[in-house]
Amino acid sequence: MSSQSAFAAATDALAGSVLGALTGTGDAVQLARYVDDAPDTLAALAAVRVLGADALSPQLLAGHPFPAQDAAIVAKAFESFPASDAMAERTAARRDWATAQLLARLAGDDTLRALAPPPADEAELTGTAHWQTWSVRMAQLAPLATLGLDGPVHDAARGGALPLSRGVSRSILRRDFPTAVRLIRWLAWLRHDGTELPLDPALAAEHVRLVGGAGPRTALDLAIVRHFLERRPRTVPKAAHA
Repeated sequence: MSSQSAFAAATDALAGSVLGALTGTGDAVQLARYVDDAPDTLAALAAVRVLGADALSPQLLAGHPFPAQDAAIVAKAFESFPASDAMAERTAARRDWATAQLLARLAGDDTLRALAPPPADEAELTGTAHWQTWSVRMAQLAPLATLGLDGPVHDAARGGALPLSRGVSRSILRRDFPTAVRLIRWLAWLRHDGTELPLDPALAAEHVRLVGGAGPRTALDLAIVRHFLERRPRTVPKAAHA
């Protein structure tokens, strides 16, 4: 098996474990144990690196404890796979920032706090880019649609409910279900945030679940969507931006 294939398989395996912990159908996820028990330690660390903030979903959304040794594993994953020139582009940098912020919140571990997002870009973060291009970028940033994070990307989502909804519809029509569910995740986050939406994320998520199939990572996104939809909005709904 090639390194890429091994890394992909390990990421799917970790996503499945995180999903089980989040939905209550599996044991609590312990990243340190996952890495220690893995047949390929490097692939397991790559999986932690790739999932990033989503690996912390059981702690953020379901209140699972976060063992101190798991913070060390997250830091080790970043050390083993430092941001290269390719990884340091804007989207990856924002995802890394999300992981660092959540690690500090859950474990009080500031090891990764030095990771900073790139400066806000007008076209990237205000929706002034073409809505199709912008929605693809927001799908890539779906790990930021979780509890405990807020910033320019979230402000852009608040002002972009309509293009996000268009992105969901377009992705479903193209049968690009992974992209669709990542955008649905933003809509679910927006509903929890109190934004009135032009598209019902619950109906869209159910459609994807029924017809789109679900690999472990898509299933994890759907589970995160359900968690947000089951939570009460934290503010009075605000009108969606046209």
